[in-house]
Amino acid sequence: MRWNLRLTAANKGIWKASELQRSLAEHGLVISAGKMSGLWSGQPVSLKLDDLDVICVVLGCEIGDLLIPEPQKVIRPGDENVTQTAVGAAAPVPAVVPKRRDGRSLPPA
Repeated sequence: MRWNLRLTAANKGIWKASELQRSLAEHGLVISAGKMSGLWSGQPVSLKLDDLDVICVVLGCEIGDLLIPEPQKVIRPGDENVTQTAVGAAAPVPAVVPKRRDGRSLPPA
């Protein structure tokens, strides 16, 4: 999912995080400056559904305006052409292959 708060707010004429923060407070959702900064400029790690309701009311929008699905990022089991990379690493993460300590081979997969 992609978080789209800033563009949704801009479409409603709200250009600053502080403006949105004041409007949210008027509707009963008091957010700290740090959390507001994270909501405004990044992608929240977690967000209460009740808070999401208040954001939608203030912006006059739907959930789909704030959360945009990105199905192409979903890695499905069995996709052989997809390689995963570790965060911050340039090389693909090697597959983990279990090995027995007693030298015997593993049963067929």
